[in-house]
Amino acid sequence: MHVLSPIGRTFFAVALVGLGLQHFILGEFVTGRAPEWPASVPGGHAWAYLTGVALIVMCVAIVAGKNARVAALLVGALIFSWAFLRHVPVVAADSLLGATWTRAGKALTFFGGAFAIAGTMPTMDGNRGSPLLRFMNLSGEFITLGRICLGLFLLTTGIQHFMFTEFVASLIPGWFPGDSVFWTYFAGVALIAGGIGLNVPQTARLAALLSGLMVLSWFFIVHIPRTFTSVSDGIAVYEALAVSGIAFVLAGSLYQRERIPTSEGVYAGAGQTA
Repeated sequence: MHVLSPIGRTFFAVALVGLGLQHFILGEFVTGRAPEWPASVPGGHAWAYLTGVALIVMCVAIVAGKNARVAALLVGALIFSWAFLRHVPVVAADSLLGATWTRAGKALTFFGGAFAIAGTMPTMDGNRGSPLLRFMNLSGEFITLGRICLGLFLLTTGIQHFMFTEFVASLIPGWFPGDSVFWTYFAGVALIAGGIGLNVPQTARLAALLSGLMVLSWFFIVHIPRTFTSVSDGIAVYEALAVSGIAFVLAGSLYQRERIPTSEGVYAGAGQTA
């Protein structure tokens, strides 16, 4: 196992534990930036607390390696059903690449990332003829799902750096050298390159590694200093750690799969494993 994969899984799990705790602090389902609970529907706080506990338990299982594949799939299914699907009508009503696309993209990334993490875990024993078990034991397909989801998110946010330049520039700390607008454009180009690179099999591993390092640097430079600036910033610090973790998992898994010998005795390339 490449060292990047367990590091990435740990980053992702720690971040989701933090988001799970935010469910108790805010009384809302914040993982994947799901739309607000309808005021007319009772039980919002109970749902937030219940899912907060579930996320924490499942992320502990991922780190501990106990039923980790099942736990990762459950995390992905939960985020897909309760965050991403709820974003669809909101995004449909927004302008092209509007602010709601960012929140939906985070939900999509967490969903795909959780499934990619599942794909790096040991397969489950049982009835090998079971369609459900065969699905849950997929590996390369889940990793491909993860890199496509992350790639689409990076591409979207990269374009948004040019659409919402003033806002993004305001996030860059004043002590950081150089012009904030220049760094906004630079980051936008890097995100677009990472998004495209992740969706090209030959460059996916390098794009995942560089994107993970880039987002991790923002975790320290931008997000930690802004943690207590607002509720959104308090959530974003965990999201940045999770995204970098997903990228590292993808980089590690793609590297390892490239080293797997084929039946002809040569090593499989990224184009054969993605």
